[in-house]
Amino acid sequence: MANLSAEGVETVFQLQKKRGRQYLRELLEWKEFDEIRDLRQSIQLDTIYYSLVFAAEKGLPWLAVAEVGNLTVELLDEAKGLPISLAIRVLQEKLTALRVKLPTVRVHAVCDYFHNTFIKHYSLYQFTLGRERDRCQSFTSLEVYAPPNPLPLMEGMDVEVWKYQQQLATLSETEAQKRAEMVLIRETLQREKERMLQKVYSDVQRQAPVFSKEALMCLVKEAIKTQIQSLHEILQNEIQTTFEILQLKLQRKALLLNPPVPYPPLPIPEDRRRSNKTQKKLENPKEKEEEEEEEQKKKKKKEKKKKK
Repeated sequence: MANLSAEGVETVFQLQKKRGRQYLRELLEWKEFDEIRDLRQSIQLDTIYYSLVFAAEKGLPWLAVAEVGNLTVELLDEAKGLPISLAIRVLQEKLTALRVKLPTVRVHAVCDYFHNTFIKHYSLYQFTLGRERDRCQSFTSLEVYAPPNPLPLMEGMDVEVWKYQQQLATLSETEAQKRAEMVLIRETLQREKERMLQKVYSDVQRQAPVFSKEALMCLVKEAIKTQIQSLHEILQNEIQTTFEILQLKLQRKALLLNPPVPYPPLPIPEDRRRSNKTQKKLENPKEKEEEEEEEQKKKKKKEKKKKK
């Protein structure tokens, strides 16, 4: 049986809703529960809490507010499984047996509150509170990564400028890579040439110590052939790589000649503004003639003043 006190319900009303509900649970001596998993007990706690809020807002004394809360707890417990007619009779008996004597108007207000809430939705309360809920829940733990700290705004740049710099850096890196590959292939072909020449010399050493003219000419031809073949491969590779490097240089030069316009645009210097004004005057000869006429008029006025 609930035994809410006037001091306890006054504290519940003064607290925020979330903290007030938790304090009411402690007054009812209920164990802590999960609001999502144990929805039935959460609904019961809400029903008791809102009955206290109603009674307090109607101006009932705190002792009467506590009695309304106790009535709600007992009504939710005793009306389980009863037909609606018996539930109404239980409600009337509880209201008649209130320990705090209230004016008839206040008693009727409390009775109307329970009729408009509990009795009006009686079937829903019976369905929700009178049977165990089918649980089908799944929980997943996810790791949350906080966003990185942003860089200072002074270090930022326009998107087009950043893309432009990335393109230049990519072209320079590719060019350096091509040059390194050219050096590496040249060294590899040189080693292959030396290996082939060494093979020719080894074959000659295994033959007779005295060479005929034909054998000597064959040896020289083989060595020259090896040299020419190696040199041809080196030159072919270097020509191809040099052509690719020139293509990269042309692309880089084209980018350097067409840089993006920074945003916001840079301020125009004073000299440039003056040159723009002069250019406008040259483009509009009428304005130039009018200025010359005004200057002549000023000169005539000065001469008249001097004569006087």
